Amino acid sequence: MDDPLSLSQASLPGLCPISPELDKLADAGAEERGAIFTRGEVVELILDLIGYTTGAPLHKQRILEPSFGDGDFLLPLVNRLIDTWEADETSQSADALSGCVRAVELHTDSFNSTKHKVQSLLTERGIEQSTASALADAWLIKGDFLTQPLTGDFDYVAGNPPYIRQEQIPDVLLAEYRRIYRTIYDRADIYVAFIERSLGLLSKQGKLGFICADRWMKNKYGGPLRQMVSEQFHLQCYIDMVDTDAFHSEVSAYPAITVITRKKSGKTRVARQPEISRPSLSKLATAMTGKRKPGKNSGVNELTGVASGAEPWILHSFDKLAVVRRLEADFPRIEETGCKVGIGVATGADNAFIGPFDNLDVEPGRKLPLAMTRDIMTGCVQWQGKGVINPFADTGKLVNLDDYPKLAGYLEARKDQIAKRHVAQKAPANWYRTIDRIYPELAKRPKLLIPDIKGEAHIVYEDGQLYPHHNLYYITADDWDLKALRSVLVGGIGRLFVGIYTTKMRGGYLRFQAQYLRRIRLPQWETVPKPVRKILIEASDNDDRAAMRKAIIELYDLNSQEQAAL
Repeated sequence: MDDPLSLSQASLPGLCPISPELDKLADAGAEERGAIFTRGEVVELILDLIGYTTGAPLHKQRILEPSFGDGDFLLPLVNRLIDTWEADETSQSADALSGCVRAVELHTDSFNSTKHKVQSLLTERGIEQSTASALADAWLIKGDFLTQPLTGDFDYVAGNPPYIRQEQIPDVLLAEYRRIYRTIYDRADIYVAFIERSLGLLSKQGKLGFICADRWMKNKYGGPLRQMVSEQFHLQCYIDMVDTDAFHSEVSAYPAITVITRKKSGKTRVARQPEISRPSLSKLATAMTGKRKPGKNSGVNELTGVASGAEPWILHSFDKLAVVRRLEADFPRIEETGCKVGIGVATGADNAFIGPFDNLDVEPGRKLPLAMTRDIMTGCVQWQGKGVINPFADTGKLVNLDDYPKLAGYLEARKDQIAKRHVAQKAPANWYRTIDRIYPELAKRPKLLIPDIKGEAHIVYEDGQLYPHHNLYYITADDWDLKALRSVLVGGIGRLFVGIYTTKMRGGYLRFQAQYLRRIRLPQWETVPKPVRKILIEASDNDDRAAMRKAIIELYDLNSQEQAAL
């Protein structure tokens, strides 16, 4: 079966516009190319989970490693392959193993170094030098996995795909990836495309085992990939690896091991934060893959119906999930109650557009006092005096700089910095716009301000003086009293919903982003009894968490089991 991938790069390398960008990545440092290296014990676990073990006829099967780096996965799987080949008395010569492995790597130094390691390993295992060299040549492919043509399908795919954000990928290369892969949606990181292509290369009984960030399982950009898995595959195993030593270096993302198969239905086995030792992980692999249902003391749970279209996958906090599902059935979304969730202004050049308010030498109408994260660290607004330049007229169009000589002089003095931004280069005539449009009326509206990353729901009432910065989310309301709303969110409802739908960061921090805040359910303000309104407002003023909780119990009619979960 031919790989349904554009052959433009391979067939016309001199004419392909992505080739120069790939050449740059081939010589990039580890951080630029998203290289994170996996500990050996974790590699062995993943190979066990997908069934790439010496009990299987590995020498008659095929495995793919999409980004082999320093050989963290490649060398152990080669060892297992040779073990199986040696144990079969009917095996042919080692030359027959040439089709068993395909491993791809773009980075030049990593490719050369690991190829040498593979040849050395094979000769140490008793294979002649010439055969070892031929096998390494057959197995290892120098190129970009996402644009490199491959033939045939694979019984196994294993690895740790690179973690590269979209903004780090050159535009021409990202455009090519978007053309090829339908799951590169919104702000999807590149590992999403690695999963899509790897799944597409699986044989009918094939299994994929990856360790990577699990953001795609819950957030907006993962929707198309979740849909794809739901329709054509099955999530067989999920292991939460947050706060474990799964890698040789510390990472801030929320890593997980996932095993996905070609089957379209079945139960999902879930474990979390295992001890990183070979005996412990070997025992875990047995519990995750055994035919019998895992025992109560195994640390493994069995779930059904995890994947449902593009909906987020919930793989934890089952007591809290039950409360969320009930509230979702009984109450409207927060934005259906007259509230609006938004994010503050991104400028693309904060050093140019933001500074001490009094020192921004522009016309008075062309600057706004700005709320920054540091202004609300204490739980109330303590403005540090920053301001932001507003280049927009009330119509939404950019102002004419001829009408504002002070603004023109201010911006011209900083044009080198401002004009370098992507948004300025796309529309040179509008070089002085901020990335986001600024709406001055927002500064005058009372609002709740919420930092992106927090352990708890850190929500601050701002009475309508400041414009929020990009690191702050905000909520405005037409009907709800914002102090009462703050009590609802701070008192437990905010963390309940965000905790279910977001991915945690290292240290247990949550992402209080708009996409998760919009999932919060809230009664219509007109249905809230006056005594409850009074309690909520006063509780916010006094930061009385016990009163907040009491009011929330009445507001949502929580039973004792739901109260315990909250």
